[in-house]
Amino acid sequence: MLHIVLYHPEIPPNTGNIARLCAGTGTKLHLIEPLGFSLDESRLRRAGLDYWPHVDLTVWPDLASYLADDGKGRRLVATSARGGEAVHRFAFTPYDSLLFGPESTGLPPEVKAMASGRLRIPTKNCIRSLNLSTSAGIILYAALADLGALDVWQA
Repeated sequence: MLHIVLYHPEIPPNTGNIARLCAGTGTKLHLIEPLGFSLDESRLRRAGLDYWPHVDLTVWPDLASYLADDGKGRRLVATSARGGEAVHRFAFTPYDSLLFGPESTGLPPEVKAMASGRLRIPTKNCIRSLNLSTSAGIILYAALADLGALDVWQA
């Protein structure tokens, strides 16, 4: 089962959109503190709409706590706008934890170094990066397609 891990997320609507994405795909969502918002903030709730009861959400005090609980053999895969293997060439596993950094800075080097894999979304050079919730959707659906998980869902 794939996991999305948001490391120090800052923008409530991005996290709410990703929560809705996770509800629609059966993907676990993990938030690594500190968060740049309160979980009862209206913008977060509004972006997730009425899907919050369907989100499998865990909030962790730090990344070390998440990794210590990783008894399932999950592989930590860091995402980056500036490095790593292109998403369409990356070999996903069902045990991947897709790690996304804060919107303003991305993942710090020491966190990237903890990952077993790194991937990026190819873009033209005219932009620095894509929106966090857009990136999470692209990468999650690429992983689901690569694993053949989309074949069982209605088109």
